[in-house]
Amino acid sequence: MKDIKYLRDNGVDVNQSLELLGDLDTYNEMIKDFKASLKEKKAQIEKYFNDKDMPNYAVFVHSLKSDCKYFGFLNLANIAYQHELKSKDNDYEYVKENFDTLMDETRKVQGIVDNYLGNAEETAGTYGNGEVPTAPAEPVEELGPEKPEDIILVADDSEVIRIFVKKIFDVEYELAFAADGIEALTLIQNHEKDGRIKAILLDLNMPRKDGFAVLDYMQEHNLFSTMPVTVISGDQSSDAINKAFNYNIVDMLSKPFNEQKIKDAVEKTINSAK
Repeated sequence: MKDIKYLRDNGVDVNQSLELLGDLDTYNEMIKDFKASLKEKKAQIEKYFNDKDMPNYAVFVHSLKSDCKYFGFLNLANIAYQHELKSKDNDYEYVKENFDTLMDETRKVQGIVDNYLGNAEETAGTYGNGEVPTAPAEPVEELGPEKPEDIILVADDSEVIRIFVKKIFDVEYELAFAADGIEALTLIQNHEKDGRIKAILLDLNMPRKDGFAVLDYMQEHNLFSTMPVTVISGDQSSDAINKAFNYNIVDMLSKPFNEQKIKDAVEKTINSAK
């Protein structure tokens, strides 16, 4: 179908999305990845809800919120945000009482995306084996012969964010991706000596280990001067912002961001290296 009027008629804020993503072709290309990511996040959210694991539940509703903002599904983004706040407070009773609302709205968004793309369209990354998927990072070590030596490390559990950044910088830089704090730390440790990582874009809310655990490691090993960091976060609470700036970071980039903002952030981060 890909009829933009259909999205607007179903309450999708297309204008905001185009301001962030740039143009309709990019929107149409990336919404396929959003479809796969939405299915993945729904499975993870259901798993952590059933496990009563509020810390990991908070990570994935936070990521759902961020991705929905990029594609204009603001009602689901707002619902996910309330679940993020309550799960961070370990308020399982609120989450339980409102879980069906979150799931119903998620299924509604899935239906809208399916209809927009066409139900029969296959999308990369769609899972059909019934297992709860993970979000693996793309490997950094197998470098093609034409790739630059300088690396930008992007640590974010959102596949949509990683794809967006790749679209912008793939020609100019080698990109390394981490879907959680453990993967980010592994990549940082692998490149501590060679100096190839010229900038790190670090999400604060990630599974397994969060961005603050990565910042702790970098502070303990005096890495901020050689691997400058800009934090990317959808958490606008003053506590999170103040805590992040206790570390020697370059800047904080708030989600959702557009192409120009992230270009400016990367340039500022790279130029800050000593």
